[in-house]
Amino acid sequence: MCNDYEQHIRWKEYCEMMQSLALRVPIHQTELDLPQVDDIKIGDVAPVMRASGYEVELFPAKFGFPPPPGRKGGPVFNFVSENRSFSESRRCLIPASAFFEFTGTKYPKAKHRFTLNDAPMFAIAGLWREGEGNEPASMTMLTTKPGPDVEPIHNRQVVVLRPEDWEPWLKLSKPQGDLLKPLAEKSFAVELVRAGSD
Repeated sequence: MCNDYEQHIRWKEYCEMMQSLALRVPIHQTELDLPQVDDIKIGDVAPVMRASGYEVELFPAKFGFPPPPGRKGGPVFNFVSENRSFSESRRCLIPASAFFEFTGTKYPKAKHRFTLNDAPMFAIAGLWREGEGNEPASMTMLTTKPGPDVEPIHNRQVVVLRPEDWEPWLKLSKPQGDLLKPLAEKSFAVELVRAGSD
């Protein structure tokens, strides 16, 4: 399951995209709120988008919810979307230029890079939580069954939202089922960026 993604979105492109979608960016935000990073992994702090009044603001969030009290294990970085209602949830968008999936059984595993064919950026549907104490906010990615581009590599995938579905997810102005689903065949370009050890 996706535990690594890339954020190479230029600030100018981001602002132009938001303007084309009629989404307001807070005037205090700058390119410093959207740093470009090759690999964002579990535990890293990265920019996330959330609705804030009439604007969509970027804020830093740690990748992965802390495990529930009393539960052993690591952070919750992927969250199954099927058969759940998110109307009362804190919904967010995780801006990305690519996500990665891995195959193989031995380290290092083969690494596959997925980019959207018809747009330079997309967002992964997510949820966020306030941080406790001095901890930053945290976020997790929603997952769904794999689409035809991902299925040969993995049995699940993150929910990728095209730009026109960003506001509908934040405001839930479309039915969840129309948003939290895999994209059609040939939506992604898939590239092997690292061969595995087996």
